[in-house]
Order: sequence, then C-alpha cells, then structure tokens
Amino acid sequence: MNRSSGRPRANEKVHARRPPESSHANPSGPEASDHGSSPSERNRSGERQFAPSDTDRRGRVAAVFLDRDGVINENAFVNDPNDLVLIPGAADAIARLNRASLPVVVVTNQGGIAMGYLTEETLGAIHDRLKQLLAVAGAFVDAIYYCPHIANAQLPAYRVDCRCRKPGTGMLEEAREDLGIDLSKSVLVGDSTSDILAGIRAGCRTILVETGFGGKDGKVSAVPDAMVSDLAAAVDLILRGRST
Repeated sequence: MNRSSGRPRANEKVHARRPPESSHANPSGPEASDHGSSPSERNRSGERQFAPSDTDRRGRVAAVFLDRDGVINENAFVNDPNDLVLIPGAADAIARLNRASLPVVVVTNQGGIAMGYLTEETLGAIHDRLKQLLAVAGAFVDAIYYCPHIANAQLPAYRVDCRCRKPGTGMLEEAREDLGIDLSKSVLVGDSTSDILAGIRAGCRTILVETGFGGKDGKVSAVPDAMVSDLAAAVDLILRGRST
C-alpha cells in the first residue's frame, strides 16, 4: 500500500478478487452469530473495555474501524459523489480520533459495483469527496478498504463468494497486515449486524450506532459490546476508556 509523506491521507484498497481460502473458512458459515439481548452503552461481558491500547508487545497498534454508509455518511447507498452527505458530527468525531493518534480505517461493502450501479472509478471519486469533506473539519482516515463482490453479481468479474465482504473478516485482516494493527486491541463501529459480526469474528470490540440501519437490517444475529446513538457518541465511549 502506497503511503504519502506528511499528514496521512486515505489510502484506498480493494481486497483481491479471489475465492475464499479453505484455511480461513468459518465452519459456522456466514450466518454464525452471538445471541442475546441488545445492550445499550455497556459491554457484553461486563469486563471488556473500549480503550484501545497504543501498542502491543509485537509493536502492533490498536485502531478504530469504521463502516462507511450509515456511520460516516447518511445515505445507505451512494452511487454518485454528490450523494455523499456526512452525518452531523461524524467528521469532528473522526478528527478527535486523529488527535488521539488512533488510526482510523474504513471498511465498506460496495456490492453496488458488482450489480453495475457504479464503477470502481466512481467509487474512487466518492472517496475523494469523502476525504475533502473530512478535511474541512481537519479530519482524515488512514486507509479505506472496500469489497466489490457479491456471490450473485450481475457482472461476472465480481461474482465471488469472498472472505472480504462483511460479515467476513478479510478487509480487517488485510488492514492488520498492511498497517500493523492488533485486532484484539481495536474497535469496530458499525450500523448493521454484518458489521458487528465481522468485528466479533476478527476479535475486535464492537459498537453499534443507531444511525443508518441501527442494527435493524436483519441480515444476521450479532450482539455488540455497546450500542450508542451515533459516531460521535461512539468516539466519546472510546476516548473515555482511554482516559480512565
């Protein structure tokens, strides 16, 4: 992954178009889940904390993973740069993570590419607009990973039952290797059950926000460590843990 000098800027990466490796297959399948009642700003076990440690003994860093649609921006489906509208307070929340020296990594399913609704080039323009809007608030993301695959894609090139599409963990694992991230010390913030299950499978702590789908997408059953109103509240929770 290419990196720029000076202030970090978002690096965009598509997970390789390859079928899942059997060594990484989850025997429970994509619908595997954790069951239970939905918590509200409390951790699932009563013991897990949301304060990411700066580094572990191997020098790996903690990070904050963010879903894009419904967490950072308002529209569930963005097929044109002009459709990208930030959720109020989202850019300032990311800027607070930046100031706390926590890497911010976007992991987003973009199956609209596989269905022919937009191209990867258009997605690049959408992410350029995202970077511009964040920069107005003095915010940036360290990397963007996206999955363009769907098993029943209209476009054959993207017809892959892959590990990178959430609730698969491929994007998080690739970020781990690219950026030296310790997933067990990291937090994933999402608005869908697929986001939360991906975080759980990867070993991250998870926060569900009430914006976007608010966990009501019904795709899988997954219980987050906490549920809060929006990204700003999620960052409050993460940073509060670091100060205690």
